[in-house]
Amino acid sequence: MWTDPYIKLMHKTEATSTADCRSRKYRCQRRNSANMSDQFAEVNKHSSQHPKPPGLVLQYGTAGFRTNAKLLDHIMFRMGLLAALRSKKTQATIGVMVTASHNPEEDNGVKLVDPMGEMVTPSWEGYATLLANAENEDLLAALKDVIAKEEINMSYEAKVFVGRDTRSSSAALSQAVLEGVSSFGGLSKDYGLVTTPQLHYMVCCQNTQGKYGEASVEGYYNKLCQAFLKLLKHASNCTDDQKHLSLDGANGIGALKVREMEHNVAKELQISLHNDGSTGKLNHQCGADFVKVQQKAPTGCEIKAGERCCSFDGDADRIVYYYSDSEGQFHLLDGDKIATLISTYLKELLIQAGLNLNMAVVQTAYANGSSTRYLEETMKLTVRCTKTGVKHLHHVAQEFDIGVYFEANGHGTVLFSKSAEDKVQKLFDNPNNDDEMKRAAHLLLNTIHVVNQTVGDALSDMLLIEAILAIKGMTVQQWDAIYTDLPNRQLKVKVADRRVIDTTDAERRAVTPAGFQDSIDALVKKYPMARSFVRPSGTEDVVRVYAEADTQENADALAHEVSLAVYRLAGGVGDEPKPLH
Repeated sequence: MWTDPYIKLMHKTEATSTADCRSRKYRCQRRNSANMSDQFAEVNKHSSQHPKPPGLVLQYGTAGFRTNAKLLDHIMFRMGLLAALRSKKTQATIGVMVTASHNPEEDNGVKLVDPMGEMVTPSWEGYATLLANAENEDLLAALKDVIAKEEINMSYEAKVFVGRDTRSSSAALSQAVLEGVSSFGGLSKDYGLVTTPQLHYMVCCQNTQGKYGEASVEGYYNKLCQAFLKLLKHASNCTDDQKHLSLDGANGIGALKVREMEHNVAKELQISLHNDGSTGKLNHQCGADFVKVQQKAPTGCEIKAGERCCSFDGDADRIVYYYSDSEGQFHLLDGDKIATLISTYLKELLIQAGLNLNMAVVQTAYANGSSTRYLEETMKLTVRCTKTGVKHLHHVAQEFDIGVYFEANGHGTVLFSKSAEDKVQKLFDNPNNDDEMKRAAHLLLNTIHVVNQTVGDALSDMLLIEAILAIKGMTVQQWDAIYTDLPNRQLKVKVADRRVIDTTDAERRAVTPAGFQDSIDALVKKYPMARSFVRPSGTEDVVRVYAEADTQENADALAHEVSLAVYRLAGGVGDEPKPLH
């Protein structure tokens, strides 16, 4: 990390007089003020080229900003400005990713990345919303407000990494980000076409002076693929069928990056890539979100019975697996199944290694009830439930030596504490270990290296899952059989104002409107093994409904009845929800 010039100045020598320090600090402040004047002149000059459409209001959430790409030019410029301020504040490199993930191709969006590769801190989400919604004539005042509140030293030179996905709008929008950074005199590096997780990774690498890895796409491939190949040395007698994976790239950036990476692992993993972007439309009837929501295979993939398949989303930070059985029945292995596979594998290794590390699985209310019961009752693992949004899961996972977190949609990763990594390394270096401990230490160490700990990463997760299946000699059917999901259904109800519903208990209980939760509880009691909750969307005026029960028919019926309750009690818009069957 870089050090605040004021701190350097004030602690130059013990002999420096207080008066001299004050004089020097005053001169620094004068220079800072002069720098600010010059920088604001540049901001004012360039902001007029990126005007805000009148009346447009957007909210920065877990997914950053997302809307139709035609409305985002001013947002991108202003997020370049904000990234520069965040860099000056933290005295570190900040990332800006231009993407709308699993949204339709005509949309776009932007996310900010903090110094350790994590999502930007919540207080700065508020600043993002402030700048995005400031009218053109109020932008400078909004910027000055952020600078004053955060006491930012404007003389520090900002450093920002910028990446983008494959949308046709992304190149121009990322250029607007770069202009925002340069308006504040910042330095930027344009990585061009990268996945969202790759940009997170490279920001972390830069700010750890290479301790986490090399801040390049090639460095990313080398680290992950080398660890993957070392893990595969512990797999025995894999057949060609076991080495084969059918992958749906969602016609997005993930497909492009798989093509770049696959030669590194081709001997151990043979990938048949579908929806590679050469003909299809981004996220259209394909990708992880489509497969998860529609519970069926993506268009463009002809699945053979028993074939192991997976899908990325548009920016490659989500992954789900699936297969079709001999009777043509579709089977989905989502984030819950992925978390269960990984945590089971890690617990077995910890026992073999003799390491007493505190491990937990972090889920949201969307986690299937069967997965939670299996983890707690069969695996005897700690399970924590938190609010929807990976930033919430990431934060809770950091409380443990090993935190496995996945949303049901397939977004997740594994976090290892510094203490846990040191203990694994010490075990690996110990020449007195028996063969079982040596094997466990080798597997744990390379598992740490194949994981992208900064954020959920479809490429990294895919390599880890493929390695675990090979090491354990498991088929996708055997993985799926670890536990049986309860049938479930997700719906959404359009409402006039989503804020009429407020929730508590990690979004599992509705607080308002009064009596609403009692209505849900009464409906749930009608069905065996049932559970249901509602939560307002973070980005649009809809309320999301989740229901599960002993049969799909009952899950669908419960979801419909709860949707009707939402419509009637929370001010539904349009026609009443109709039964699913």
